[in-house]
Amino acid sequence: MKPIFGRGPSLQLRLFLAVIISVAAIVADSRFGVFTHVRVYLSSLVSPLQYIANAPGTLLDTMSTQVQTRSSLIEQTKQQEQQLLTLRSRLLKLEQLEHENQRLRELLGSPVHKESRKMVAELLSVDSDPFSHQVLINKGALDGVYNGQPVINDQGVVGQVLHVGSTTSRVLLITDSSHGIPVRVLRNDLRAIASGGGELDKLDLRNLPRNTDVQVGDLLVTSGLGGRFPEGYPVATVTRSDYVEGKPFAQVEAKPLVALDRLRYLLLLWTDKKPDVNDKDALAPAATTPAAPATSAAGATR
Repeated sequence: MKPIFGRGPSLQLRLFLAVIISVAAIVADSRFGVFTHVRVYLSSLVSPLQYIANAPGTLLDTMSTQVQTRSSLIEQTKQQEQQLLTLRSRLLKLEQLEHENQRLRELLGSPVHKESRKMVAELLSVDSDPFSHQVLINKGALDGVYNGQPVINDQGVVGQVLHVGSTTSRVLLITDSSHGIPVRVLRNDLRAIASGGGELDKLDLRNLPRNTDVQVGDLLVTSGLGGRFPEGYPVATVTRSDYVEGKPFAQVEAKPLVALDRLRYLLLLWTDKKPDVNDKDALAPAATTPAAPATSAAGATR
């Protein structure tokens, strides 16, 4: 019986014929331009595929244009964040002023605290030395920054300027082991010195008598003594207050309100009393004598 479909040439023969035809077509087109018109029609057929292939590049160009037009909005957002930081810093004194107004409501002749000048600074780098808590900011002498200038953010006190360059400054954090700041307990106006111990989340209140009225949760604010830090800015909250038998003083620890390991924008304050850059006493150690733990403190590097 004769098969309906006859067997065609072998696959090897088909491949050989395809190669021969392809080579002949290439030579004919390159030498004589036989397929010039055919190429035009093929290009018209392939053009949709070309548009599809170029779509990612066109999309990227469009996105780049949108990013360029959004740059101004991003800059405005950054400026508004800085303005918000300045406004929130003004709220830091609210609780302290309310507490003070309750005591001085009848004293109409009491002096009024003036609002200090502020400048927003941005963090540039952090000191890699684990035993030194210092950061670098993008403001310097050309911006009016001076040695010993207090530095805060929207949460509380950060530290003070240690060294000033022309366009940058180095800030010493309150947790550095060489730093001390005069504070008072907002609840009862007890004065003390909050000293850094080399840990970002702890301050020590040293040389306090064992019967000191300090409780866990008490808010510590700057006392204003020494003229370095303005009065009333939050510093830390008490996390430990107890007495260890055999030790002459109470063991009082506090946690800074500022997340010192996540700083970005800072505020530089200008006080009425600006310490002299060449005055060594302006950067004198904070006094921590047992008899008067905070009355002679200057809140400076030790």
